[in-house]
Amino acid sequence: MDYLLTEEQQMLRDLARQISDERIKPIRAELDEEETFPWDIINDLAQADLCGTIIPEEYGGLGLGCLENVLVLEALAMGCVGVATTYAASFLGAYPLLLYGSEEQKQKYFPRLAKGEALAAFALTEAQAGSDAGAIQATAVKDGDFYVLNGAKQWITNAGEAEFYTVIALTDRSKGARGASALVVEKGDPGVSFGKKEKKMGIRASTTREVILEDCRIPKDRLINKEGMGFIVTMKTIDNARPGAGALAVGLAQEALDEAAGFAKERHQFGVPIIHFQAVQHMLADMATRIEAARALVYAVARYIDTKPKDYSKVAAMAKLFPTDMAMQVTVDAVQVMGGHGYMREYPVEKMMRDAKILQIYEGTNQIMRNIIGLALNKEYSKKK
Repeated sequence: MDYLLTEEQQMLRDLARQISDERIKPIRAELDEEETFPWDIINDLAQADLCGTIIPEEYGGLGLGCLENVLVLEALAMGCVGVATTYAASFLGAYPLLLYGSEEQKQKYFPRLAKGEALAAFALTEAQAGSDAGAIQATAVKDGDFYVLNGAKQWITNAGEAEFYTVIALTDRSKGARGASALVVEKGDPGVSFGKKEKKMGIRASTTREVILEDCRIPKDRLINKEGMGFIVTMKTIDNARPGAGALAVGLAQEALDEAAGFAKERHQFGVPIIHFQAVQHMLADMATRIEAARALVYAVARYIDTKPKDYSKVAAMAKLFPTDMAMQVTVDAVQVMGGHGYMREYPVEKMMRDAKILQIYEGTNQIMRNIIGLALNKEYSKKK
């Protein structure tokens, strides 16, 4: 379908697709099998000037919006969701500074991000604080011109590889969630260490580790905005990032459909290609329809966010919920269309099915997405009475 993309947007998408086709797809099985962090591909993206899509031009970026970001993410996910997650997670770590950072903070961190010289990460989740983000225990205690951080952040994408981390920690434990703040921690700061590299079902090219903070002493100018803003920073950051998760799902599902349809044209049973059988045609038809519906939703929400509305939590949750559920279904169906072949590692759809699952979990589980949407609807309809 023609989504009325500008010439610049089409060129950006096509460039990302070229990198996906030429650099990612040929090695995606190897990256998955060996669990290799894709630094070479990150360097390719940097050389293509794609590491600064949402970074403002004055800091060396392209100064583009949410729609351009999802176009790139969709294209990269067609190659490998693990690689695309690495790329997306760096922007997740940068969004707090983009939305709430000081001029000095932006000048310090954004140029390196835009050039691809450094990656970022977002450190919120803890062992006892996943969906219940208000249960975090990490602390940041003011000590003169410094903050001293203690705690551990779990399952942090890019941990150990990123150069800086947006960490959500309690600066006033007595206030609960309202006492949380956002601070920038650098990889080389004293007291920062990383746990083991987690062994995951999917997105194995993406690195996931624990970030451990032990009397980590950082300058007070690393505080983002002001104390007590931690959860506002978190919610707005994730609202901006969730359409990106939807875009990853769309790209993954499109690639799964392409693989399944291509196989169905070549696989013969009862003397004809299996794509001639109505049962297979119906599966492919449902897959294609779901993908197009998800793509339309993601693009529409991204365009809406770019108009800078006051509140977009509900639609951002929708742009994450529907596409990621769709991707899980489509990848399962792709394996089914390909039968025993689809179950083998020789074919890429088994990896895609494994990769799809995490999309329903990270950046807020899809059950939490339904809560967000439901609460928003309750509020909207209560006003209409």
